[in-house]
Amino acid sequence: MRPALTRALILLVIALLIGSYFWFDLGQYFSLDELRARRDQLLTFIDRNFFGMLALYMAVYIVMAALSLPGAAVLTIAGGALFGLAAGTIAVSFASSIGATLVFLAARFLFRDTIQKKFSKRLKTINEGVEKDGAFYLLALRLVPVFPFWVINLVMALTPIRTWTYYWVSQLGMLPATLVYVNAGTQLSQVESAGDILSLELIGAFALLGLLPLILRWVLRLLKHRKVYAGHDKPKSFDYNVIVLGAGSAGLVSAYIGATIKAKVALIEKNRMGGDCLNTGCVPSKALLRTARLVQDARDSERYGIKSMTADFSLADVMQRVRDVISKIEPHDSPERYRGMGVDVIESAGRLVSPWAVQVDGKTITARSIILATGAEPLVPPIDGLDGIDYVTSDTIWELEDLPERFAVLGGGPIGCELAQAFARLGSKVTIIEMADRLVPREDPDASQALMKRLEAEGVKIATGHRASRFEDKGAGSGSVVCERDGEEVAIEFDRVLIALGRKARTRGFGLEEMGVRIANRGTIETDPWLRTNFPNIYVCGDAAGPYQFTHVASHQAWFASVNALLAPFWSFRVDYRVIPWATFTEPEVARVGLSETEAAEQDIDYDVTRYGIDDLDRAIADSADEGFVKVLTEPGKDRILGATIVGAHAGELIAEFILAMKHGLGLNKILGTIHIYPTMNEANKFAAGEWKKARKPEGALKLAERFFAWRRS
Repeated sequence: MRPALTRALILLVIALLIGSYFWFDLGQYFSLDELRARRDQLLTFIDRNFFGMLALYMAVYIVMAALSLPGAAVLTIAGGALFGLAAGTIAVSFASSIGATLVFLAARFLFRDTIQKKFSKRLKTINEGVEKDGAFYLLALRLVPVFPFWVINLVMALTPIRTWTYYWVSQLGMLPATLVYVNAGTQLSQVESAGDILSLELIGAFALLGLLPLILRWVLRLLKHRKVYAGHDKPKSFDYNVIVLGAGSAGLVSAYIGATIKAKVALIEKNRMGGDCLNTGCVPSKALLRTARLVQDARDSERYGIKSMTADFSLADVMQRVRDVISKIEPHDSPERYRGMGVDVIESAGRLVSPWAVQVDGKTITARSIILATGAEPLVPPIDGLDGIDYVTSDTIWELEDLPERFAVLGGGPIGCELAQAFARLGSKVTIIEMADRLVPREDPDASQALMKRLEAEGVKIATGHRASRFEDKGAGSGSVVCERDGEEVAIEFDRVLIALGRKARTRGFGLEEMGVRIANRGTIETDPWLRTNFPNIYVCGDAAGPYQFTHVASHQAWFASVNALLAPFWSFRVDYRVIPWATFTEPEVARVGLSETEAAEQDIDYDVTRYGIDDLDRAIADSADEGFVKVLTEPGKDRILGATIVGAHAGELIAEFILAMKHGLGLNKILGTIHIYPTMNEANKFAAGEWKKARKPEGALKLAERFFAWRRS
């Protein structure tokens, strides 16, 4: 039988049973007056066949509980009145738990898959919480009789809690209230209504009882923490409120926040302040891309009405400009600036020697909390022959002084695509080697295709579906990478090769292994939602924490890590990953926030898609930048934004409007109703909102309007 038909039949049976209960007015038999009137008669039957009547009673109770029918309170009282405190409590305890579990199983079969598929992203955090601490939450709810049991049954059925866990926790949690009601039944003559049993004082006592599981969880966590700290002596006083290990984006923001609120902060960095972003990542790459774009503009001068332009340059001069840009920004991240804020900047290597102590410059300093902001480094895979090749990474490419004639880029992600386009524009013959079937595979296929089309137009060779199997040294600085494609070997020759396969967290050399700080499966330092390690006073932020390795996410995490490190245990905040944007700074740029179409499909999330082509935008046409699109995913029938992708000039800036809208719950109607300056690229966002509105225009109202205006012309 098909699942859909089975569900329909179950719903029909449940509806018939519930309908029969009310149609035949069976509720009249489940009242205190009826119980008093028939008590002697029922006791006679019980004296003749105690166990048979007890089984019948339990069967009726299970059916009532399974159908969530009113009368459970009276039935519980009846258990005490007819069978006594001990037998009545046992019967009610098992019958109520079995009935609740039947409701749970039915609701799970009927509704859980549909609800989880439709709201999977929103329910992700709830599911993770239930999987971890579901028994505690359920026990707390069961202990407080204010919460209707049928609501608890239905809601918990939609979560991933195990059936057996649900059963035994329910039986344990409902036992105190069961005892109260059954005991009241033994004194039936004094009970006027079920509501008389629970006084405000008793409800208050149950509420306090309901806190016991949460208190127990806190105690267990405390014991767990004590076990983690076993063997480490906590200092009686501390040199600092917080020590920050690493002065990249995450570390600098952490130190800045601490200093701003007048905490005593030590910032330790063994290399250059500013970390990867300033010295080898965001800043130098954008400086290089700007120069490369100028060279390309000269090459494409006819697009702008200029017959011919030439660009005379050397890679050495270009790299000197990159270094000059870094030098100009360096004061923002300098030791002098942070010392001026009151931060103790220590330019040396630091190593954890206890949960509260770091060894640096031959001495040990202590802090109540420590923040690990150790960053990441290029991932270099163990491919045969790579060790014998003079390869470069995103960290070392800035040392090049001569432009390679043949430049191979291993990796078609954002870093690989940006640097590939830059070197192609500067004059190298570039080949991108990517194992996936398209570039920037985290983006939708249409965004990947738009980028690939532009790169190929500029002379970049794209070898997708190629997996590098070995490197061969050809001598004189040249070599080749042998790739597997469709079962065949393909050799790609190069003078220089860039390894751009992503970045891995720096976790070695800081004493983490010796301390027992846990490393996650993905290679980052393991954290909880508050960015704590398994040592509650040691926090992590930035690339070392993951899951997003972006400078802006590192700064975002740093706020949570520093505030939690300084205020815990009095106050703590869970890190918020709900709206995370990013951009690939190629030309055209590719920027995204929220869901892509691919992700929505994978997560079975229903969506509407609206698309506006930037080739129609006046400012883009005027700038000869009329390529790309704005694509917005919305809830079906609503203007709530689920995600946005922009491909085109200045996409990294244009996406900000959608980031703001998603963060603060603004829909496309709000964007459409906002004045945008003409002529600007930002109008693309408004026109995308207009396309959404146009697709939902009220046809019936427009026909009436047409008739109205025709009448007015007559």
